[in-house]
Amino acid sequence: MSTNDETQVSEEPQAAPDPEPREPSRWHGVLREIAMGNALVAVLSVLLAMIVGSLMILLTDPTVRETAGYIGARPSDFFSAVWTSISDAYTALFQGSIYNTNVEGFQARIRPLSDTLTFAAPLILAGLGVGLAFRAGMFNIGGRGQMLLAGAAAGWVGIGIDLPLVVHLPLAILAGAVAGALWAGIAGFLKAQSGAHEVIVTIMLNYVGYYLVFYALSKQGLLQAPGSLNPKSKPMPDSVILPKLLGDTFSLHAGFLIALAAVAFVWWLLNKSAMGFRFRAVGENPSAARASGIDVGRTYITVMLIAGALVGLAGVNQILGTSTSGVTVDLDAGIGFDAITVALLGRSRPLGILAAGLLFGALKAGGFSMAAAQGIPVEIVLVIQSLIVLFIAAPPLVRAIFRLPKEATA
Repeated sequence: MSTNDETQVSEEPQAAPDPEPREPSRWHGVLREIAMGNALVAVLSVLLAMIVGSLMILLTDPTVRETAGYIGARPSDFFSAVWTSISDAYTALFQGSIYNTNVEGFQARIRPLSDTLTFAAPLILAGLGVGLAFRAGMFNIGGRGQMLLAGAAAGWVGIGIDLPLVVHLPLAILAGAVAGALWAGIAGFLKAQSGAHEVIVTIMLNYVGYYLVFYALSKQGLLQAPGSLNPKSKPMPDSVILPKLLGDTFSLHAGFLIALAAVAFVWWLLNKSAMGFRFRAVGENPSAARASGIDVGRTYITVMLIAGALVGLAGVNQILGTSTSGVTVDLDAGIGFDAITVALLGRSRPLGILAAGLLFGALKAGGFSMAAAQGIPVEIVLVIQSLIVLFIAAPPLVRAIFRLPKEATA
């Protein structure tokens, strides 16, 4: 190439360099992490369940059905009835679970909040037991049996031993926690020694526990109240009843403080202790955990013992705090199975389980208010709870409905 050609080439305008890609802002990353995280999916699952629940409320409202018959002539009547039905229903839910503006006096107005916290305490405790097992790859479906055995053990200590309050109450609580731990530990032991599936074992232990407690409550000299023909024990003595936190006019008792302490303990266990690291490692990949030197079998046993103790505390909460009239075979009140929903909604995280337990406690407390004030069937609340589980179990559906980005994969 000649010198002139080189000069011409050098004089040609150079292409402007591509601008450097702008680094995404910190807030952009935070918002994207929230949008892709599981927490938002859980919140949106609750929202979807409430929306579907609203549709069912409308279907059960006679005024809405009547105005729908002439919606073409007077659509305003229909939409007014729809708004009134939904707003009145959820207002009653709020007033029955948080703050009741229809009564006089501050104490009377906050009584619904006391009821919510009372309902939430055993849900939180049992949810922690289920969630902790989930984190280690175990499915603790035996909450009912663990609660029954724990409640029976705490009740037996309560009515069978006469001790001062400072000794009697802690001993009854400890007896219930130990009974729940040992009952759940059976599933962990069988899993470790023979590979027996803990779902089947814990479900079967529910039936075994139920009939054991039923036998004890039907046998004079064990738990049955003297002179009674019904399967029920004597009422709990004052020395083992959990103290009320806000006085006798409120239902809230010290069981809620036990639940908060359990949340703090499980958070520390999972995030700050070597044992919690082993739980999480086994839950992520048992083979890799075994290769790294972790005793997987012992981990299964340990996590089920702790999980059973937590669920057992829920049974203790019921028999020594919420229902002190005596041990019955219905003391679990369905909490053993509701705990699975609480653990799923809370993503097996202690703080998430705390929030989920409070939500379900509010639904339980407010559901009765909805039924009493608006004539809405209590089963609607159960449907909402079931829908929450349904949507949580199908995160791709929730993401598709709200057009969320796909969850990042490792």
